[in-house]
Amino acid sequence: MIERLSAGPAGSTGGPTGRSRPATTRSGWGERSIAALAALFALFLGLPVLALVVRAIVDGSLRVAVASPVVLDALWLSLVTTAVSLVVTVALGLPLAIVLARRQFRGKGWLETVVDLPIVLPPSVAGLALLLVFGRRGLLSAPFEFLGVSVPFTTIAVILAQIFVSAPFFVRSARTGIAGVDRDLEDAARVDGASERQLFRSITVPLASSALAAGLVMTWARALGEFGATIMFAGNVEGRTQTLPLVVYSEFQGGDLDQSIAAAAILVLAAFGVLVAVRVFHWGRVLDIRGVS
Repeated sequence: MIERLSAGPAGSTGGPTGRSRPATTRSGWGERSIAALAALFALFLGLPVLALVVRAIVDGSLRVAVASPVVLDALWLSLVTTAVSLVVTVALGLPLAIVLARRQFRGKGWLETVVDLPIVLPPSVAGLALLLVFGRRGLLSAPFEFLGVSVPFTTIAVILAQIFVSAPFFVRSARTGIAGVDRDLEDAARVDGASERQLFRSITVPLASSALAAGLVMTWARALGEFGATIMFAGNVEGRTQTLPLVVYSEFQGGDLDQSIAAAAILVLAAFGVLVAVRVFHWGRVLDIRGVS
């Protein structure tokens, strides 16, 4: 009798009152709503880029732009300057990443903040800051004048602007990758007599290679698309400081919309190629998890 009262009527899921709660059923409305919102936002992100590339291909402006001396000069300058900036970033950024990953010291948090700061700075602010340091009346103007070197509105300024805005991406990714290397493996290599150079080349770099590669790709892509700091610090001089993003701006300002669209399409295709390379070489996990940590 007690058991029957506790259980309630047959088939009920309620308590002693005997009222049964409605069975929980999964409604498809929530999932369909999420899918619809996801599709709309994906369309919002992809449609403008797709429209730009299709327009450049269909109307033939992309084919014309590829043969244009202005676009070719800008593309060549972009490739050369980004290559140089990438080499400098690795040479100087890798030691910094090692220090941030392996050492504990007072003020480390502040140093990490300074390294990350160019990522969130508006590009125009970055260009103005570079001008105040390396300009003709900047903080370092005297040493450069003594050496007879003029930095602003030169190709050197383009490289410095690219390094300033893109290097943090490499440092962040390399720092995370090196910090994730198992220290026991390195200690074992030391016990076997490996030098620090051999240890770094044979243990640390291979184990952190995914993070390093991801940082290199993102750094190069950011340098290739740099615009604001470049135009503020290096100017827009054709053949000397006019990179491909500046051609997009110049042609649009000059009223040649087709040429602007074509140059922009080249940048889009380059960026798309970078993202495809990231996924083909399985660097996507590093970018998603480590690159934004």
